[in-house]
Amino acid sequence: MLSANQYQTCIDACNACATACNTCMDACLKEDDVKMLARCIALDVDCAAMCGLAAGAMSRNSELAKHFCRTCSEVCLACANECSQHTHDHCVRCAQACRDCAKICLEMVN
Repeated sequence: MLSANQYQTCIDACNACATACNTCMDACLKEDDVKMLARCIALDVDCAAMCGLAAGAMSRNSELAKHFCRTCSEVCLACANECSQHTHDHCVRCAQACRDCAKICLEMVN
């Protein structure tokens, strides 16, 4: 098991990703065609929640932290793939934060 300090880069990436997802979700809800963004909004919510769960597990030095990180990387990639299909600045920023988080989470489990 790693210490919370050894997880810090991943915790920071998860927190940054959760913030980007929450920001994207909020901005999507204010767009003209919200219905077109429904999947993006849903994945933003799921990704932000998963990132928060993973960051919490790592900060507690949970024995299951790596399992959460693996799942988090999968959720982040799904969100990144969806956000990448939209041209809004908030979606572009969210997709990048999700890709960055997924990469760091995978490094944590390998």
